[in-house]
Amino acid sequence: MKALMLAAGLGRRLFGDENTELPKALLKFGGQTLIERHIQCLLDCGIDELTLIVGHRSEDLLAEVSRVAPAGFVRSTYNPRYRQGPKHSLAMGEDVLRGGDDVLFMDADVLYHPGLLQTLVGAAPANCFVIDRVFQSTDDFVKVCINDGLIVDFGKSLGDGYDIVGEWPGFLKIAPDVANRVADSVLGFIARGEDEGAYEDAFCEVMKTSPAGTFGYEDITGTPWVELDYNSDLEKAATKIMPLIDGLRD
Repeated sequence: MKALMLAAGLGRRLFGDENTELPKALLKFGGQTLIERHIQCLLDCGIDELTLIVGHRSEDLLAEVSRVAPAGFVRSTYNPRYRQGPKHSLAMGEDVLRGGDDVLFMDADVLYHPGLLQTLVGAAPANCFVIDRVFQSTDDFVKVCINDGLIVDFGKSLGDGYDIVGEWPGFLKIAPDVANRVADSVLGFIARGEDEGAYEDAFCEVMKTSPAGTFGYEDITGTPWVELDYNSDLEKAATKIMPLIDGLRD
């Protein structure tokens, strides 16, 4: 299994449109950067390789990668269109998506207990979301909607009327055939000039055009995690999530 992580963005919601701050993957918690935590978790899960899509202040991020990652474990790809939205970053991972391996997709701006990733990697479904039934975010988050045990919708701004609605932390595992279709989907969006908006559109399109049951899910409710989009998330990470992560490790 190979990992594909998007870490190219400006972090507009946290730092503004003219951000000159370091990438969010270099935020530190408990003396470690997020990227260092990611890499350690991936190594512990037996992942073969991480492809890191970089853009904003890529030199700083890659310097940290060189410091913390074993030689040859991380491969970087620069997205020259990182200011144009995350679909371009997902498209830059085309070679991974078409590489014939299982793919672990990850957002870079998430602080989490290692058990979250271990649960996903070890899950039985070949194509698997993780969900949290207790919403951790207050605005602009992605939902996974389930009826009769099957995922029926995925994205933002979804309605009610589902058996289960969970928040998606930004991690997904997909089999080679589905990964190839994700590449087709995101490149199709870009070719049609629909490159604005969330990269989740590609995952949703593939999910909705797949036979029922193609995608499964693992419920990680109770596992500490937070996506770092706003200043309130940074405060939550430092005061609530890190103590929980440290407590579970003890």
